[in-house]
Amino acid sequence: MRLTLRAAGIIRKGPERDLIDDYLTRAKGLASACGFLSVSEQQVDLRSAKSRADETDILLGDIPATQKLIILDERGKALKSRAIAKQLSDWRNDGITDAVFVIGGADGFEPANIPPHAVRWAFGPQVWPHKLVRVMLSEQLYRALSILAGSPYHRD
Repeated sequence: MRLTLRAAGIIRKGPERDLIDDYLTRAKGLASACGFLSVSEQQVDLRSAKSRADETDILLGDIPATQKLIILDERGKALKSRAIAKQLSDWRNDGITDAVFVIGGADGFEPANIPPHAVRWAFGPQVWPHKLVRVMLSEQLYRALSILAGSPYHRD
């Protein structure tokens, strides 16, 4: 299974970029040992979007329904790290070939434009800046893979 972090906006440099790169590099190092093919990031330029609906369509429009679509949204389900690891493992074992985690722009997603098969996750009830959500998701993907690999990184 391929894991893709897809996010609105381009982060070229800065502390967030350094953290994202660090966690994704760590995750890539564990992926194959856990039965995952790859871990990657897609940065999506939304400057051409005129509305939240346009942003949502640009972010989600080319993701096939055969791929597992996970929307990061404040109204989503908050999962503990072990639950994230188990969910990734279950999807992998069920033959899902791709899981795409999508972080929206500053105004979030247009609800009417989200496909019905999308799964919604949250990092708690707070609203987080999308740059920090990208860092947090990168870390949680690494943490989930470290749990599946039996690494001592995660402590309960």
